[in-house]
Amino acid sequence: LMFVFEDLMKLDPGSIQTLLRAVDKDQLALALKGASDSLRDLFFSNMSERAAKIMKDDMAAMGPVRLRDVDQAQQAMVAAAKDLAAKGEILLADGGGDDELIY
Repeated sequence: LMFVFEDLMKLDPGSIQTLLRAVDKDQLALALKGASDSLRDLFFSNMSERAAKIMKDDMAAMGPVRLRDVDQAQQAMVAAAKDLAAKGEILLADGGGDDELIY
């Protein structure tokens, strides 16, 4: 099974915040530019209000971007997530019911 950018929706808030710290901000803005609204909102909700506003402003200032560039940024974020998971810093869910987290 392949882990894709939209699968980042399944990350818990702590894992998202760890991923946010590990990813370059310019790359994050580019990747989120092509993300679904729900995924974008998930990332913004795991940032401070100020950081989210700055990120939204940066994304708006970018103007149109190439789909190829967005795909590369998203693939880099997926690679970073896989790397963090391999180190045991975050938990990636593959969509199976066994991976649900109980709080």
